[in-house]
Amino acid sequence: MSSLVKEDLAKRLFGPRRQRLHEFIEVEGSGAERCYLCAAVNKSEEVEICMVKHLRVDREEKYEIVEKWFLKDLEMIDGKEADTDNPYFDMHFHKVYNLEAYSCASKYTFARTLNKLNEMYLKKDLKIVNFDDTYLNDDSIWSSNNRDCLVLMRICFYASNLLCLSLCPLS
Repeated sequence: MSSLVKEDLAKRLFGPRRQRLHEFIEVEGSGAERCYLCAAVNKSEEVEICMVKHLRVDREEKYEIVEKWFLKDLEMIDGKEADTDNPYFDMHFHKVYNLEAYSCASKYTFARTLNKLNEMYLKKDLKIVNFDDTYLNDDSIWSSNNRDCLVLMRICFYASNLLCLSLCPLS
């Protein structure tokens, strides 16, 4: 489902603007609105972060950018609490924006994407605080192409270790 939404966003909203969509996550909107937080690169290689509202008008899908920022203006991403599984985070620009992602995994996916885009295009000192570095860095053993399964992989790893230890006879 998310790959279809990403493809649709890229085709209908970012393609006509000659931008390349790198990542998007669903965030809480007001009421029953569906909103997405997107990271895209424009033709002059500036990284844009935008809030997109998903509308359905006469059985047709429409997307509208309601807020836009540049990565160069992002001062900090605050994950709120690194040791709890929560979807809340703040993005600090000239103003602090409180956001709620669809899941904790999608929050980490977006932070990883912004970090990666920063390394590729800006190379500035981007503060990413209150995130578990184990899941944030691409060089981590838990990294994969399907970033949403990182937490599940770690849980499975620990569970298999516990199973092996419980089956080992004590000498």
